[in-house]
Amino acid sequence: MNNVVTFELIGVILILIGSIISVISAIGIIRFHDIYSRAHAATKTTTLAVLITLTGTFIYVWFGENYISVRLMLGIIFVFITAPVSGHLVLRAAYRSKVKLADETAEDELYPLLFGKDEKKEV
Repeated sequence: MNNVVTFELIGVILILIGSIISVISAIGIIRFHDIYSRAHAATKTTTLAVLITLTGTFIYVWFGENYISVRLMLGIIFVFITAPVSGHLVLRAAYRSKVKLADETAEDELYPLLFGKDEKKEV
């Protein structure tokens, strides 16, 4: 095996790993109970899956076709920056809108800091 085939194989393995992580993320989105847990599964693991898949694609195209794709690099950077920030903002808006936590949640330490201790929690 020469170097080109080795790097193409690495790219294909990264694409496969990214696909597996995407499936695990989809299962987490279906299985978790509240929006906070679901958003965690959606943003963290999906971001990782997309980054690994795009990196594998970049390596495959780079060594398979001797072409460095600027679009893929920009896609990797864009996903790396925007996905966690958008997930954080969606969860922040949900929390400030007083979306109910899961029943399994033991303690909510942020509630008194944001809404005051005197305000009653909505159920």
